[in-house]
Amino acid sequence: MSTKLIDRLYDSDHDEAAQRDALTNGEIPVAVYGLGKMGLPLASVYAKTTGNVIGADIDPEVVETISNGGCHVKREPGLEALVSDLVAGDALSATIEPRDAAAQASVHVVIVPTPITDEHEPDLAILDAVVEDIATGLSAGDLVVIECTVPPQTTEQRVGAALEANSGLERGEFGLAFCPERTSSGRALEDIRGAYPKVVGGIDGESTRAATLIYEEINSEGVLPVSDATTAEAVKVFEGLYRDVNIGLANELATLTDELGIDVNEAIEVANTQPFCNIHDPGPGVGGHCIPFYPYFVIKPFETETPLLQTARAVNDSMPQFTVNKLREEFDAEGLAFEDASVLLLGLTYRPGVEEIRASPALDIASISSDLGADVYGVDPMLDETDAFDLTRLDHSEIYDRSFDAVVMVTHHDDFDTIRWDDISRSDGQLVVIDGRDTLDLSDTDHRVYTIGGGYV
Repeated sequence: MSTKLIDRLYDSDHDEAAQRDALTNGEIPVAVYGLGKMGLPLASVYAKTTGNVIGADIDPEVVETISNGGCHVKREPGLEALVSDLVAGDALSATIEPRDAAAQASVHVVIVPTPITDEHEPDLAILDAVVEDIATGLSAGDLVVIECTVPPQTTEQRVGAALEANSGLERGEFGLAFCPERTSSGRALEDIRGAYPKVVGGIDGESTRAATLIYEEINSEGVLPVSDATTAEAVKVFEGLYRDVNIGLANELATLTDELGIDVNEAIEVANTQPFCNIHDPGPGVGGHCIPFYPYFVIKPFETETPLLQTARAVNDSMPQFTVNKLREEFDAEGLAFEDASVLLLGLTYRPGVEEIRASPALDIASISSDLGADVYGVDPMLDETDAFDLTRLDHSEIYDRSFDAVVMVTHHDDFDTIRWDDISRSDGQLVVIDGRDTLDLSDTDHRVYTIGGGYV
């Protein structure tokens, strides 16, 4: 056996124990491409494990902040201190030049945005650019790991082909695996380190083995190797599809509340006591950078019809309008024209405790209400800027200085537990409250409350 420095995991002639030592001792340099909300936590865990990580991001401010030991990602417990320690200990560095990172690394980890276009087509342009950069520094024995969510077959067909075309290497000379991130904002370090097992699938057996070795060192819950990269891609997408379809079911049931004359939320809760039932919660819409987008990674690239996925998307996309329709019904009952109404939205992010507003239902609720002529205001303790919303931003304390005809609870942050509901002034008549998340108990007030899925209190 060779005693030279181990600088590769893929197709190594050293035994696995020696490879693990080399990985954790920093002999095998790692590059992480994309240092955003999920990328920086991932790079930090890699750096803590290996002691030798260079992160690449095209945003100069991000790179400068990290290089100075700072952390641009907010509200991730433990991340700020971890980044500071890693940079100070030379375990983590950052560059705006992905090709420089590629030239240094033997393991290349990609976690960049994969959004959809306005036509709901997967937009893989950022991934394509990073893969081309990696190819310029790809050497025999290198391993490329894709963590960002992509349509199934992307790693095998698109990424693999691009690496071959731009590196001069053939498959079998380098490794390639898909290992999806399974993390949530606000708990990224916990998730990466082992809240769930890591899914790993390579384009060949050796890629799967090498990637498994890495994530066994990172993830305390272990690794679930699957047959190939496409299966691993499908696992990630299917997780999102399940949630979207399930929420679509809950939302459609919620629209039956008034006609059924029952509290649908109560019925769902009791139904879920049966072990084969797990209906999610209804609400005013589905937001974030995952669930509303991932269905199109299956709907658009493939010829097979997917009516269930498309229906779920349509149902979930309709919920902001459903919420506004409930407001309209209340205003009509009060003889109030929508264009004369003042509406306050509580919670503008897509879920509690995060800053992310992508696809937040509050965007559409604000836009629809404003288009109907209402004066729309919004409060969210997570956000400093609300320019993306068609409304006037208020601080929490300012809601008592104005009069409103209606309040809509879109996303329930903990700060809203302190709202003095009796001190909110009504413009005229009874204050209408639409509880989009079934989080309010206003039975001691004289407000008229409608809960999505629960009906009138």
